Amino acid sequence: MDTYVVIGMGRFGHRLASLLNQSGAEVIAIDKRMDRIDAIRDRVTIAVCLDSTNEAALRAQGVDKAKVAIVGIGSAFEDNILTAVTLKQLGVPRVICRATNTMRAEILSKIGADDTVNPERESAERWAERLLEPKIKDRLTLAKGHSLVQVSAPEAFFNKTLEELAVGKKYKVLVVAIRRADEGESIISAPGPATMVAPGDMLTLIGSDSDIEAFPND
Repeated sequence: MDTYVVIGMGRFGHRLASLLNQSGAEVIAIDKRMDRIDAIRDRVTIAVCLDSTNEAALRAQGVDKAKVAIVGIGSAFEDNILTAVTLKQLGVPRVICRATNTMRAEILSKIGADDTVNPERESAERWAERLLEPKIKDRLTLAKGHSLVQVSAPEAFFNKTLEELAVGKKYKVLVVAIRRADEGESIISAPGPATMVAPGDMLTLIGSDSDIEAFPND
């Protein structure tokens, strides 16, 4: 089971930790304020009050074994930075940090953060979906149970035509566009059967959520 660490139990962190836990993930919630830990305790796997810049304390809670850590600290940007550095020193593969403006996002990127989130613009629901379904880069809900999504083309699709791949028949989804990075982010709209999938392509799919979830991602 994948383990996610959410640090900072403000409104965004609390909601994100709850959503990840509801989806069946193991969630470690961390905050320096005991009242916030008490409020989230029954909604996550582990809730602990500690200083997130303390490497030994984080390691003792198994944070070094986590797949992803999300730093939602909003009150002290210095703590945000120090926490990100500490998580990277622990070897956490993916560290996502709160950044309320472009300058802070750039600073966090330079010190090793893999991604940034602005809770004022992005919802916890959207980030929970991105974390739990990393193959999906973007999603637009069309109707209940059906979506338009953008996914990276699986390696098994490279240098094969859509006709050869028989995507509709095998996976029950429709490829409505292909974004090709090596041609200046060009878009192939309504690709035909003879269209070949190239390495680095992003596929725009339409289908049921269950079929999209079953679509190959490597």
